[in-house]
Amino acid sequence: MLRFMFDEPERKAEGQLADAIRLMNQFAAMLQSRVEAGQDTDHKLRTYEIWTKGLLASLNELEQSCYAANRYRERVQAVSVSQMSEEELLDYRRYVYFDKNAFIRVFSLMDKLSILLNDMLEMKTERIKPHFSYFTVLRNMREKNAHPGLTWKLNDVKEKNKEAMNRLRKRRNVEVHYMNSEMQDDLVQSHKDYGEEVRLENIASQASDLGQGLELVVDSLSLTFQYACEKLQTRKA
Repeated sequence: MLRFMFDEPERKAEGQLADAIRLMNQFAAMLQSRVEAGQDTDHKLRTYEIWTKGLLASLNELEQSCYAANRYRERVQAVSVSQMSEEELLDYRRYVYFDKNAFIRVFSLMDKLSILLNDMLEMKTERIKPHFSYFTVLRNMREKNAHPGLTWKLNDVKEKNKEAMNRLRKRRNVEVHYMNSEMQDDLVQSHKDYGEEVRLENIASQASDLGQGLELVVDSLSLTFQYACEKLQTRKA
């Protein structure tokens, strides 16, 4: 979708990303088949099909944003904005745009996944917290020891990426509620060394965190939809 900006062919999904996409498509197809067979009297299956297709679209958008952010990051060599040529400054601004787009999408997608998980697994997390996140749903699953075949695998993925996700969450909160996230570091530096040249934020470290955010999303989706497919296969018509 966005690779045309770099004169590259469209993405061919591989590895865990390909597995996640395959499982999501498989689940949607299974749901559609049952809907067409008249097995959706409460309209739940059709709802899950639509939610799954929405998650699939969100995953594609997130992966594309992560890819574009990385490609523009690779073009930035200067250590401060003042040292950049006009062309490099434009690439830096494009990096900021796609990086910001991506880390916001990480949490948006996971919150969409939480809606599906909460309803499909009948977790009733809204009784604990009306406006819940994916991590609230997962905590509820842990505390109830519900669906252990899925819960503890999802929890392992969360723990593996915990530190990077905490940093991404802080950046997301700054961006959404406070100021432009790329300027937060500028503000900190200006308090320490007022009048001196402000260095760029550590964009290599940011890229690493974003990569882990994408990994958490892809792995969580793969586990969830593998479990969902197995659960639907054992459900009586």
